[in-house]
Amino acid sequence: MGYPSVERRRVLAAAALGRESGVPGADPDNGEPLRAVAGEIKDVSPHLIIIETPDGTEERLVIAPWATAWHGKDAAPADLPAGSMVIMRTRDGRVVERIWADTTRITGTILSISGRRDLTVELDCGPHRGHRTVVIPYRASGRLQVRHPKFEPGYLFDAIGIRQEGTSLAMLPATSQPPYPARAVPTPPPAYAGLQSRISGPATWSDTFDQEERGAAYPMLERSDTGCPDAGVSCTGLPYLAVGSLLQVRNLCSQRNANVPVVACGCVAGRFCDRCVECDTSPRGRVVELSPFSYVELGGDLVKGCFNAQIGLG
Repeated sequence: MGYPSVERRRVLAAAALGRESGVPGADPDNGEPLRAVAGEIKDVSPHLIIIETPDGTEERLVIAPWATAWHGKDAAPADLPAGSMVIMRTRDGRVVERIWADTTRITGTILSISGRRDLTVELDCGPHRGHRTVVIPYRASGRLQVRHPKFEPGYLFDAIGIRQEGTSLAMLPATSQPPYPARAVPTPPPAYAGLQSRISGPATWSDTFDQEERGAAYPMLERSDTGCPDAGVSCTGLPYLAVGSLLQVRNLCSQRNANVPVVACGCVAGRFCDRCVECDTSPRGRVVELSPFSYVELGGDLVKGCFNAQIGLG
C-alpha cells in the first residue's frame, strides 16, 4: 500500500493533534493578491507577452509600464528572446510586473572544480536531487568567488543563474558561503516545542519542485518519514515535522502570509547557517525552502534569493 497524499497526511495529522486542518494558499487579508504565472515566451512586445503554459494553454498578459525583467542581467521585458521559459509575478491575474527568464538556482556541496577561465563546478545537491554541473563564466567568477572564499571540495555553494542550451550558468552568488564544511553544521540551540510561536530566519527558493507547484521543503523532517539519512540537520532550533504538515510562512519584507504544505525534504537547505539581509538582518539558519511559485506569490524576488521570514503551523 502506498503512502497517503500530502493532503491526506495533513488531515490525519490535524486529527491526531486535535486541531483544525488549515487551508493551503495565500491569506485573504494580504490585500491585492499576487499570482505567479509560468510558460514559454511565444511573442513579446513592450506592452504584451504571449506565453504557452506547461499544460499547453496560450495566455496573453499585459506588461505594466513599470515592469522589469531579468535574464542573466537586468533587461527590458520586450528584449527577452522567444523560447525563454519565464516565471512572472502578476497583479489582478493579468498585469505583469516582474519577469524572470530561464532563471535557475544551483545549491549543493562542491565536489570538484575545473577550468582556467570559465570554471566547471560539480555539485552534490543532496540525496533527493543528485549531482549537477554548473559553469561559471569568467565574467561572473570574481563576484562568485568573493562571496565563496572557500571555493574547494566539501564546502557549500549557492548561486543564481540562467539555463542556456542545456547548461546551467551561475551568474550571481545567492548567499555568502558558510565558513564551515558542509558536514560540519553548527550545533543548534534547544529546539522549540512546536511552531505555536513563530520562528524567524531566511526563506529561500529552489527550482527542483514540479512546475507550478506550491509547496515547501523543510529541514527538520523525521528520517523515517523521508527515507533520508541527511534529514533533521539545522543550526536553527526547529521542531520536527512530517511531510504533509502545513506551514504558515510570513514574508517580513512584503508583510504577506500564506499556508504552504511541506512536500519535500530540505536536507540541503538545513546545512546553510546563513542570514538574509533583505529589509533587515535575519537570525542564522534557513527555516524553509519554497517552490518558485510560493516564493514569488509571497512577494519574493528570485534574483535576491531570500527574504526574512517567520514560520508557524498553518
